[in-house]
Amino acid sequence: MIYKEGLEQAVRCLKALAHPTRLGILCHLRKGERTVCELQELLGCTQSNISQHLGIMRERDILTTRKESNLVFYGVKNDAMFRLIDVLQDVYCRFELYE
Repeated sequence: MIYKEGLEQAVRCLKALAHPTRLGILCHLRKGERTVCELQELLGCTQSNISQHLGIMRERDILTTRKESNLVFYGVKNDAMFRLIDVLQDVYCRFELYE
């Protein structure tokens, strides 16, 4: 059933976003592609921690990657993801979007 499949996909996506670091990553990707090192500096996390969270979001088909030389750039696959972040901020207003 397509409806059930869509619900299950939405649940997988929401579970993938259910972590402050992953939400922070999405907020930073709003301005464009970033490397692991850039996200590490922006979020104040270790490289392995950022890589782990990026891996989770890639598995859920939330992020894209683009390789340039020896760097991997991460981006958001669907810009509608930013609307979801906007709704979360509107509802909860307890966190500021990273600028």
